[in-house]
Amino acid sequence: MDFLQLATERFSVRNFSGKAVEETKIDKIIQAAKVAPTAVNYQPQKLYVIKSPSAVSKLAGIRPLFGAPLAIVVCYDENLSWKNARDNGHDSGEVDASIVTTHMMLQAWELGIGSCWLGAFSPADVSKLLDIPANEHPVSILALGYAADDCRPSDRHLKYRELNEMIHTL
Repeated sequence: MDFLQLATERFSVRNFSGKAVEETKIDKIIQAAKVAPTAVNYQPQKLYVIKSPSAVSKLAGIRPLFGAPLAIVVCYDENLSWKNARDNGHDSGEVDASIVTTHMMLQAWELGIGSCWLGAFSPADVSKLLDIPANEHPVSILALGYAADDCRPSDRHLKYRELNEMIHTL
């Protein structure tokens, strides 16, 4: 598939069928995380793959997953992430984790797997639930699964600002 077509057609799935995602597809989605670019290629991402029904249910108690049978909590390890000396040591971990999440989200779509990037959650609650070490910081939860037959993109999906509103050429 053409990349722009894939990126345009992909939408946040908020109604999953509940059908399990095949291990081969999960593996390929995780491979997309492995090859994602990160600052200085330090690869600080830590992935918590939540796929047992009990673990999914517990995570859904913290942040609803729209019926997804699988979720990946994407964290970064502050001991591994690059610190920008030109910007007062700004930590690149959150950006790196976001790039990793995007790669997985797009790979999933290519495989026919829907996703929804969940950012509205309590990192402290997720860390406690999953026993995540203090040096690892949850950035996103990627809910994954097959979209329900009646699932459609939101009305806002194809609404874009004009390019001249966001581009400044010097």
